[in-house]
Amino acid sequence: METPTASPKAATPKPAGSPWPRFLLGRLVGLAGVLVTLVVGTFLIVQLIPGDPAQVMAGPDAGPARIEQIRHAQGLDQPLLTQFLHYASGLLHGDLGTSFSSGLPVSGLITDRLPFTAEIALLAVVIALAVSIPLGMAVAVACRGDRRRTLDTAFTSVTSILGSVPEFVLATLLIMLFAIKLKMLPPSGAATLDAMILPVLALTIAPICTLARVVRRETATVLAMEYMRTARGRRLSALRLYARHALPNLMTSTLTLGGLILTGLLGGAVIVEFVFAWPGLGTGVLDALVKRDYPVIQGVVLVLGVLATLLNLLVDVVLGLLDPRSLRGKAGDA
Repeated sequence: METPTASPKAATPKPAGSPWPRFLLGRLVGLAGVLVTLVVGTFLIVQLIPGDPAQVMAGPDAGPARIEQIRHAQGLDQPLLTQFLHYASGLLHGDLGTSFSSGLPVSGLITDRLPFTAEIALLAVVIALAVSIPLGMAVAVACRGDRRRTLDTAFTSVTSILGSVPEFVLATLLIMLFAIKLKMLPPSGAATLDAMILPVLALTIAPICTLARVVRRETATVLAMEYMRTARGRRLSALRLYARHALPNLMTSTLTLGGLILTGLLGGAVIVEFVFAWPGLGTGVLDALVKRDYPVIQGVVLVLGVLATLLNLLVDVVLGLLDPRSLRGKAGDA
């Protein structure tokens, strides 16, 4: 009796191949969809703003003829579809439009203000990562095995309270303490380097609390794993044990949350910039809202949306480089 032989194809596993092409293709298709949504959304959102921009530009004493003249000059008397096609056509040629109030190109305004927003948002994320990762790991190590319950409870309580304080409340308290009471730092403006400290602090505290709690939870999970118990049994140094064996396993969740926080900071900086009179995009878009300056509002919201989308893509690529297993799930989602 012959023994059945297995098929060579069944016996030899088929190589999975690199997941990068599918991952990148999926992300590019998603990016295109997000851009289209942003363009349509930024155009429609200004239509919901109450008030007539032509009336605001003409002033309170202007007559109907003057208001109608401005409305015609800005194309506001055109049908909505015609206005959208003009707006989309300008974007395809790299033209974000011209400010109603200043008559200057919107791209120039964004170019002038974007570095101010980017520097406090990026600095806030760097500080948040630099503080929250060692803090969360230190608390997890100190409280391992249900030790030091008081420290764990205090850490959870303090980070919960500080993390729930709204940014504008925190910014106001910082001004009252460090600028008015102690007179250590300027309350507003960007004339000196130390003027950046309070806005960055107002943006950083909540992300530090959120990230530290995530790192503390993930570290506790990693420390309970078998390979960590084996590593401790080999009496490795603390630096090698935690930096080489524990930290890499925390980076996926930490970087994912860090990327989300950075994109959130780009939007959250709007309020903080207003409180500190910081000359970034946030102050620019709030000023444009008051003046009903549609092109500036559309341009700033569109640029912030594109930046947030590109940052999410960058985080996914970095995660894929650090942990290629994450690519297969993300590629499958595309």
